[in-house]
Amino acid sequence: MATLLIVDDEVDVREFAANFFRRRKIQVLTASSGEEAINMVQEHKPNLVLLDIKMEGMDGIQALGQIKEKNKETKVIMVSGKKPDEEQSFERCRQLGAIDYIHKPLQLDELEKIVMRELN
Repeated sequence: MATLLIVDDEVDVREFAANFFRRRKIQVLTASSGEEAINMVQEHKPNLVLLDIKMEGMDGIQALGQIKEKNKETKVIMVSGKKPDEEQSFERCRQLGAIDYIHKPLQLDELEKIVMRELN
């Protein structure tokens, strides 16, 4: 069964997305910080990670770098409250190995399409 790790420091965003994908029969893990995400990736080897960029402490870009150092094969999609053209972080995330970029508020149909494409 495919495993999705959702990383966001906002509990409502995290749980909303987690419940959405659980209803689609996807095994979902959640993490509330970059550090927790890195540990979860090492321990559970998820097929895909949805990683929020803006978090307290270690941000998503730092976490992405460490996740990719530990396992190049891990697919990571970045999530941001900003549109990609509003900041340089999108290019940075691509360089670090992120496969896609989604902005909040999460459009569930768009999110579902991207996640299902990567998990299948």
